Amino acid sequence: MNADRLLRDHRREHRLFAGRLGLALLGMGLLFTLLVWRYFDLQVLRHEDFVTRAERNRIHVRAIPPPRGLIFDRNGVLLADNRPGFILSIVIERAGNLDLLLAELQRLIALGDAELERFRQLAARRRPYESVPLRYNLTEEEQSILAVNEYRFEGLEISAQLVRHYPQGAMLAHVLGYMGRIDETELKAIDPDAYRGVYSIGKAGLERFYEAELLGKPGYEYAETNARGRVMRVIERTEPTAGRNLRLHLDLRLQQEAYAALAGERGAVVAIDVRDGGVLALASAPGFDPNPFVTGISSAAYRELTQSSDRPLFDRATRGQYPPGSTVKPLFALAALDSGVVTPTTRIYDPGFFRLENSSHRYRDWKRGGHGWVTVREGVVQSCDIFFYTVGTRMGIDRLYQIGTQFGLGVKTGIDLPNEAAGVMPSRDWKRAVRGVAWYPGDTVNTSIGQGFMTATPLQLAVAAMRIATRGEVRAPRLARTLGQSPVAAPLAIERIQLADSTWAAVIEAMRGVVEDRRGTARTALLAMGPLRYSLAGKTGTAQVVGIKQNERYDARRLAKEQLDHALFIAFAPVEAPRIAVAVIVENGEHGSSTAAPVARQVIDTYLGLAAQEPVGGT
Repeated sequence: MNADRLLRDHRREHRLFAGRLGLALLGMGLLFTLLVWRYFDLQVLRHEDFVTRAERNRIHVRAIPPPRGLIFDRNGVLLADNRPGFILSIVIERAGNLDLLLAELQRLIALGDAELERFRQLAARRRPYESVPLRYNLTEEEQSILAVNEYRFEGLEISAQLVRHYPQGAMLAHVLGYMGRIDETELKAIDPDAYRGVYSIGKAGLERFYEAELLGKPGYEYAETNARGRVMRVIERTEPTAGRNLRLHLDLRLQQEAYAALAGERGAVVAIDVRDGGVLALASAPGFDPNPFVTGISSAAYRELTQSSDRPLFDRATRGQYPPGSTVKPLFALAALDSGVVTPTTRIYDPGFFRLENSSHRYRDWKRGGHGWVTVREGVVQSCDIFFYTVGTRMGIDRLYQIGTQFGLGVKTGIDLPNEAAGVMPSRDWKRAVRGVAWYPGDTVNTSIGQGFMTATPLQLAVAAMRIATRGEVRAPRLARTLGQSPVAAPLAIERIQLADSTWAAVIEAMRGVVEDRRGTARTALLAMGPLRYSLAGKTGTAQVVGIKQNERYDARRLAKEQLDHALFIAFAPVEAPRIAVAVIVENGEHGSSTAAPVARQVIDTYLGLAAQEPVGGT
């Protein structure tokens, strides 16, 4: 044992221990220094950064959608308003397992594949912590179910928002259009800041045309939340700016009359105030209820609309393109008088048919046996086809095209609605471009009575009637009257169709004769409704739907309803100081005189009756 003690080196052991202790103290010092530096870094150097991050977790910026502008008729009747509805949304950052959350929600409420797909599309374009809508317009039952189970789900939000509503339903569907959820294509095109918190957009009609004005500007609020993402209090709020209200020229009372007059038929009625171009009525029947489109129409309901043979989604007033038939005869009578092809006293013989030179083909008159000797007045009053075949071929297609386009045929009217159709006013160049062949004399014959390649919308025919009534003022029709507090300027007459006063007078008196003369084509049907208390100028029209062979006669009894001729009528009143111009088409209605003319008179009677009670056409 003594030997072991002698062999131990205490000094060496002391130095070794001291060295190890020093290293340990040095390590501890370095670690302490590192800890102090890290603390300094977090609490001093990066203080602002972490405060900001903490605030982001505690305070969130939430968009407040703006109330959409309302739409009123000319008398202040509400046509499109906003009603409260409840929306189910999800804040994805707080939802945890999103797929699991959606699966759980599907067990509580029915969620369709289309809803889920739309949710994922919106989620891909959201800002952090921005709620994404999943289900719009929750029912009371769904609200109750979600309220009871809300504690189980993180990131779930049920909020109240204004939802578009159309009190008049189908009657104004084609005028107002409708709102619908923003789709993927629209998401790429819109300004995301302008639509922050907004999930619907104008899809058709005035809602689409005036989208930017009706939309408004979103507001924002800074909300403090707890650890579960529930809002504890609102710290700061910037109110949204409501969209601008839209007031129309349209009179709901007249629209109701026009729509009711078409009950049970497919067709359209357009009424225009000839003094300023304001559209008083724009009815297309049948219509459809636009309200289901706002929150998402079911596939079955949409399929029913699209597959209906009545085509309720189709706006016949501005997009329906029909052969105008004899309604264009007053225009071609103006051209014939203006060009000197005929005078008011020129007589043309109608044996019941017309033949081109060196041709055996007979173009028949609607009256078997013909009208005999006919002047331009009688040609319009009795709607003599042979008279217009003759003057049409004498003038040629170039002159017919010129007068047709001057009166708005073949060109868009410029109305404040999207997707207006232009119709067709055929010409040599048009046929070569579209059909790839030359123009033939027989094409001119057909065009001279509004058949062949020629098509027009009911809106275009109303505009043509307005230009006759004003003796050539060219102005675009307009639905909007005021936007917010600012009046929408009435479309100015950008030009005037230059014709002699005597030419205008001759044709307008002939159109008056259509209603008043003993052989006028509209006299019997209109006077059967009772005596007229105002002067009315009009023109009937019948447009062929199916062709009839050379030696056959039109027999309605052998044709299906869809094969019957279309019935048309244009008119304006009073003749001395015109206030209203109207165009009517009744699909497969056969005769403009017996089917379309009474509809027009019903509308004009109503308007002038209203005008007698109060200044409907004024302020």
